[in-house]
This record gives sequence, C-alpha cells and structure tokens, in this order.
Amino acid sequence: MPERVEQWWSRRQWSKGTTVPYEIGRFRTDWERYPVLVRQYHPDLNHGITLTQVPPAADVYLVWQCDSGHRFVATPEEQRQRPGTSRRRSTWCPDCAPLAVRRRAPTAALAPGSAAPGAAASALTRYACGHPRDPDRIEAAPGQTEPSDDRCSLCRRLDGAPVTRDELLSIVAPRMRGLLTDETRVGRRYTWLCPVGHGSYQATVERMLGGRRCLTCLHARAAADRVEVGEAFSSPWAPPTASAAEADLRHRLASRLAVDLAPNAVRVPRPFFNHIEVWPDIVIAELRVAIEYDTTGRDGLEHVGRREQTDRRKDRLLRAAGWEVIRVRCGKLQPIGPHDIQASGVSATLIERVLDELREVRGDLIVNSYLA
Repeated sequence: MPERVEQWWSRRQWSKGTTVPYEIGRFRTDWERYPVLVRQYHPDLNHGITLTQVPPAADVYLVWQCDSGHRFVATPEEQRQRPGTSRRRSTWCPDCAPLAVRRRAPTAALAPGSAAPGAAASALTRYACGHPRDPDRIEAAPGQTEPSDDRCSLCRRLDGAPVTRDELLSIVAPRMRGLLTDETRVGRRYTWLCPVGHGSYQATVERMLGGRRCLTCLHARAAADRVEVGEAFSSPWAPPTASAAEADLRHRLASRLAVDLAPNAVRVPRPFFNHIEVWPDIVIAELRVAIEYDTTGRDGLEHVGRREQTDRRKDRLLRAAGWEVIRVRCGKLQPIGPHDIQASGVSATLIERVLDELREVRGDLIVNSYLA
C-alpha cells in the first residue's frame, strides 16, 4: 500500500541502516526519459527528497505540480502511465486533462417520482414486430392518425439491408446477444466478432447494416492481404517521415547500403491497432531488419509510459514475423531491446554503430555483401 513520502523515507532509512538510503542521482537515468515529470517534481514539496532518489517502482505518494500550478498526489507508477494515447501535455495532470476534453452536456434528469409522458401507457406494450416499445420514440399525438408501419426502427431499417437480425446475432459478442435480440434502435453501439479472426471491435448497428464492419479487414484489403506474413511492402496507410533527423538517417544508410528502402510496412501475424501491418521508420527487406528512430518529442510524450509498452508490442510482432529491430534511442531514452543504440543524434558515428549492429544481427558476411 502506498505511503506518504516522509514515512517511506523513514522506513527506508531504518531498513538500510543509513541516513541517506538512496544517494542523489541514483535513479537519474530512469527518470531522464520523462522530462515532463522532471519539471513537475519539486523537492520542496516532498520533504527535500529529489526525484533521482526515488526508485521508479517505489510504492510511495509524491506531490507533483504541473505547469499550470495544479498540485496533485500520485505514485511514480501512476504518473508514468498517465499520458495514455493522447499527445497533449495536459494529460500528465489529472486536473488539466478533463478541461481539455470536450464533454457532452448531461441529460436533464426527471424529478423523483415523475415519469416521462406516455411511459406508463407504452411500458407494457410492444411494437407490431413484437419488440418492446421504445419509451423515447415519439408516438402519434392525441387526435392524430397512428403510423401505418408500427414496427421498431431497426426492423424497418432491416427491410432494405443486405443482412438479417439473425445474421447480426451470429457475429455479435455472446454476452450482448440478449440485448440485440430486443434491440429497437440502429444507433446503439455493440461489440462484434470478426469472422476472419481479427478479434473484436465496436460499431453501431447502423454501421453494420451499411457494410462498414471490421476496420482491420478494411485496412488489410488495401495491400496487406496480398502479401505473406513477414514480407515487406509499400502500404498506403503508412505515415510519412516524421522528422528531418529520420530522413537524414535514411539518406545516410541508403548511401552506405545497396538495398531498397522503398518498402514502408511489414506484414505481421496479429492485428496491431486495426492493421495487420506495422510501419517501422526504416525497412531493410534484404536483411529483414527494421530500424526505428526514437525521441521523446517536443513535449516529452513520445516513447515513454504507455507508448513504450506499445513500442515493445510492435517489436514483438516484428520478431514473431521473423524480423529483428534496432532502435536508435535519443533524448535519454533507455534501450528496450537487445540491439538498441543510444545516441544524441544522427552522425557518421551513429551510422557505423548501426552497421556494426546489423553485422551482429545478420552476420559480417551477409551485411558486408550489401555495402555500397
């Protein structure tokens, strides 16, 4: 259970039998890859204990202060995992994050004991199709003629759709089949199972009726379906070069190796964010080696926290496809793989280190045969 920083420090002093259980700078390399957290941490708010004296895995409550002045308490693990999938700097602060998210206005609640108009009359009735009547559907007003087709919205929509309700029930997640059986709307979101084996995905009933189903299948039809697992190819989904440094690294490698760097994707055995392909920064198909150029970015959000876990997952998929990964880790980022290289930037020395690592991965004879 996490404890206050002064209690944690006192306990560590007792267990280690010394006044300073962790010297200043002991964990500097662990925290250098989180520049935002370095700015948020202030020793004067934590009884004079510096961040470099706190192990990243310590179960202790620390006081942090964001650039806007918000103070909050969180453990090192909670703070390192905070960015999630967002690229905004505000995601590092629990007070700033909600302010940056557009929220829907809450629906006005009914007064206790009151009921919506017509709810008592419609609660015990059903549509002509046999499904429970929707209390939110606007019915005919008194004195008006009842609609000729008194079926639910979904049944009326299914008339012109290429699928039936039974077909939808066969691909919806098992735990949601009961809900879909009595469903009357087309805008409700369900979890569906891909028949090809790409896993589950979320979509509204209307989206399914329109034929827009598994995104992984849709993306794969563009190119990945035409190649085997482990093959490199040119994908229309791959993003362009992210930085000038990455382009410089590509250009320098192209001048040293007689290889084709045109492919920008590798087919992998399992889906990765709705794709069965990954997009390394540099793809060397002849050697089956992917090269990544990693920095923390302008706001210190890239390749840290949960994004580091995404990088590890991407590397595992590449290795499962028979490839190896070399990551050039800049900006105090620590290696996460056996062949990663730490560097301050692109230089002639870095190119030689990359070539040496390629020889380590594929052997001197093979790599030297591709030298330009």
